[in-house]
Amino acid sequence: MLEWLQAASVWMQGWLNPNAGLVGVFVSALLSATVLPGSTEMVLTAKIVAYPALTWFAFGAALLGSGIGCALNFGMGQAVRSGWERFQHIQIDEEHSRIARLRRFGPPVLVLSVVPLIGDALVLAAGWLKMPFWHSLFWIVLGKATRYLLVILGLKGLHAFG
Repeated sequence: MLEWLQAASVWMQGWLNPNAGLVGVFVSALLSATVLPGSTEMVLTAKIVAYPALTWFAFGAALLGSGIGCALNFGMGQAVRSGWERFQHIQIDEEHSRIARLRRFGPPVLVLSVVPLIGDALVLAAGWLKMPFWHSLFWIVLGKATRYLLVILGLKGLHAFG
């Protein structure tokens, strides 16, 4: 029993090291960028507070995970539309007011993908509308990068006062 407890302790200490924490930031960002609930900002903040020297590595891990998660979300939107049209034999009414508005604004509206609750729906809708993938991903990552930079700058500002 004691050997098992020691082995578990060594395993947990391995995950608490600085590099493994970056994996946690990446996984948190990836899962939070899909339709699953989560908060990357909390994990990113904890990582930066624990290891300030790894701030920009944590930023990169969060941005990469979030970008991949949004790409998966975008792909899910495309897959759902293809499946819907294929199995229901129904063409989607692209003239609906909300669909037309989103199409009119195009990929730049995806910078709002950082807004809670609405962001995931926007990315899914962009996939559904078959917007250009790389152009859409650029705007999504721009929004995510801005949000993470604001979190980092806010932490640095709080640290300066503390």
